[in-house]
Amino acid sequence: MEKRVVLFLVLSLGIIFGYDLLLKELGYSPFSNSPIIDEEIYQIDSQGESPTDRPSSAPSDPALESSMISSDNSEMSADQVVVAAEEIIVIETPLLRVGLSNQGAAITSWELKKFLTQTEESTPVQLVYSNGQFPEPLTLKFEGHEEVTDMLRRTPYRVEKDFSELDERHPTGKVVFTYGSDETEMSVEKTLVFHYDSYVVDMEIRTRGVPEKLDLMLGTNFGVVEWGQGFIGLLGSAWMIEEELVKESPESDDPTIQREGPVKWLALQDKYFISVLIPVNPENATGLFSKLENERVVSAGLTIQAGSEEQVYKGRLYAGPKQFDVLKSFEIGLEDTIDFGWFIYGSWTPVKAVAKPLFSVLRFIHDYTHNYGVAIILLTVGIKLLFVPLQYKSYKSMQGMKDIQPKVAKLQEKYKDDKQKLNEDLMKLYREHKVNPIGGCLPMFLQMPVFIALFNILYMTIDLRQAPFMLWITDLSIQDPFYVLPVLMGASMFVQQKIMPTTVDPNMAKMMLILPIGLTFLFVTFPAGLVLYWVTNNVLTITQQFVTDRYVLPPKKPGTTEIAKTDSPSSGPEKPDKPGKKKSSSQQSGKPSGKSKKS
Repeated sequence: MEKRVVLFLVLSLGIIFGYDLLLKELGYSPFSNSPIIDEEIYQIDSQGESPTDRPSSAPSDPALESSMISSDNSEMSADQVVVAAEEIIVIETPLLRVGLSNQGAAITSWELKKFLTQTEESTPVQLVYSNGQFPEPLTLKFEGHEEVTDMLRRTPYRVEKDFSELDERHPTGKVVFTYGSDETEMSVEKTLVFHYDSYVVDMEIRTRGVPEKLDLMLGTNFGVVEWGQGFIGLLGSAWMIEEELVKESPESDDPTIQREGPVKWLALQDKYFISVLIPVNPENATGLFSKLENERVVSAGLTIQAGSEEQVYKGRLYAGPKQFDVLKSFEIGLEDTIDFGWFIYGSWTPVKAVAKPLFSVLRFIHDYTHNYGVAIILLTVGIKLLFVPLQYKSYKSMQGMKDIQPKVAKLQEKYKDDKQKLNEDLMKLYREHKVNPIGGCLPMFLQMPVFIALFNILYMTIDLRQAPFMLWITDLSIQDPFYVLPVLMGASMFVQQKIMPTTVDPNMAKMMLILPIGLTFLFVTFPAGLVLYWVTNNVLTITQQFVTDRYVLPPKKPGTTEIAKTDSPSSGPEKPDKPGKKKSSSQQSGKPSGKSKKS
């Protein structure tokens, strides 16, 4: 029984963790998005000065340029600036630095000031991926009308901006992009409202005289900083249609996926970051699509109403970290993109039900310790204490199995050709000695959801990103740079195996000693926070075993075990003779003496 459990655990660990390592060895290494902002950044100042123009990549159209110039020659204020060529308008908040192009009114840059890349340069995280051939966020596409799409993407819009910077005194600001042509009677207006303390942008898009089938692009890889940040959770595109959460794997065989129905939200994401389009009225977004350009590039967008008559689309754009409380505040299921229920390439409800309360406890402890490393240690101690009764039963059952192992071996040898008789006698033996053969494994399986939930929390949540612990560990979300924690984990696991009671074959036990070595090399690539939890758990297990062996269930002295007592005579042990008193010959021989009493 126990051999099969051990073999199952070893194979499971090999498959789960070896798959990710194999992909990296085959060259599927993660890539990082490079900053997209042009070397020259053009910003509209608060004094109304005309920005420096640069040549536009779009063909010159005198009629269009004249339509973008004000009808009179009066001086324009700072909130009514007309842009006649391609420029990048920069929006600064305490959280964001956003670049908006007046060509196509699209997003060219989205930097998160509070989060840095995990590289030597440590620059702000850039969520926009662009190499010129893929549509940028908030680009409008008209299916079957490529010429209209190309014109609206490359033509400069008129820009109106009612703020210079956002702070507590000026918490919100609006940017309006307007395109209009008298010749075609076509007009497009995009209004974006930014907030100084939020990653959310409120949007309103007005169209008139355009083709009916209009796609609003979330963009390409917008929010995907790295593909290879892990093997669990959601990666690539995901959306919520009515109450159903749908995700698509980047390895999907179908390059283009289209869905119909009310769309609550559409997202592109990786392990730590996400971009989301959220319609205010889901029924206005009648469908969506996700297109896989190649194995590392995915585009997504919403289909909204348009046509010759004026149509208005309202929605919100969120692009930022996958912080649980922030995503949950939308109350549309966005927090489920953090897959707390992951287990064996799937999402399990029991694991998720355990993980969310544990995550709340972890953050509660952090509020007092202000150190996630210390919080992990304290949470592990608390969980270990909670499972002390179960662990005690497991130890007791394993010790009982070890005590009767000689009798089990004799029965196996005696009835090696009669399986039915062997099973009957084994069950009788277990009942006599009150031993449950699965008693040592059952507590382990009851604890599995907790351990897996902790694994998911420590591996996936952005709270540990850039969170320091002590000394050389300055980021609990990346691997230990000096491999100290993985080595301690392997050493503690080796000690744990040596002192734990076991009933496996001695040769099998020797083979199991290889497991700590393999796991040590595997855990080298794991986040330091996860390895810290594992080391703490191993040390506590060793301490608990020491206390149990020394004080709770001390080993019985030879000759006093329950088995020895069972085999002894019922009359009890023979009393020894008094010193100096010799036995008679009759006593020595066991015969009666020749003397007898007369009747």
